[in-house]
Amino acid sequence: MTKFDLSLLPPEPDLSFELALWEAGLIAVAGIDEAGRGALAGPVAAGAVVLPPELRMVKCLKGVRDSKQMVPYQREVAREKIMQYAVTWGVGFASAEEIDQMGILPATRLAACRALDAISIHPDHILLDYLFLPEIPISQTALIKGDCRSLSIAAASVLAKTSRDALMRELDLTYPGYGFAAHKGYGTIAHREALHRQGASPVHRISFTLFH
Repeated sequence: MTKFDLSLLPPEPDLSFELALWEAGLIAVAGIDEAGRGALAGPVAAGAVVLPPELRMVKCLKGVRDSKQMVPYQREVAREKIMQYAVTWGVGFASAEEIDQMGILPATRLAACRALDAISIHPDHILLDYLFLPEIPISQTALIKGDCRSLSIAAASVLAKTSRDALMRELDLTYPGYGFAAHKGYGTIAHREALHRQGASPVHRISFTLFH
C-alpha cells in the first residue's frame, strides 16, 4: 500500500485491477470492503463480491461506487444490480462483543473472513480497501481508496453497508430509544444524548472511548 495521488482517482470505480488479474489467469477475483467500523453500536460488516470476468460489468453496474458517496435509495438499487450480476457474493459480521474482545481491526478482519466463507467459490485473488487478511492464504492486493478505484471493492462496500443498515433497523426494534434506524449506530448528537439517558445497550461497543 504505497502512497496514492488522489488526483488520479477515476470518476467512477472501474475494472483496471480486475482486468490485469484476469489477464494473468486469476479469474475469480473477490473484492472486499467493510461498513460500520467507526460506529459506537452494532457489528462491523464486510462484503465479498466476485464479478464475472467481463468488461461489460462497468455498464451493467453503472452507478455503483463507494457506498458513502450514495444515498440510501441509490444503494438499494445498486444492491439489486450487484446481486443480479455477481458470480457470487457474501456478507459477514463481527459483533459488538467481538469488537470489544479483540479490537476493531481484528474484528474487521474476522468479518471479512466470514464474508469470504459465505461465497460459493474459492477466489484466486482478493482486492481489499486498505486491509490485509494475513490469516487467509490467498494472494491479496490492498488499495488506498480501493472503493473508489475497483468496481469489485465498491460492490462489496454497497453490500456491506446495506446489509448492516438493515440489521441496525432490526436492532432499533429490539432496543428502542437509541435511534439505531436513523443513525445506524454512529455517534450522532441524538445517539449520544440517548446514551446519556438510557445507558448502553447490549449491542453498544463498550470499549469505545465514549464509555471510558
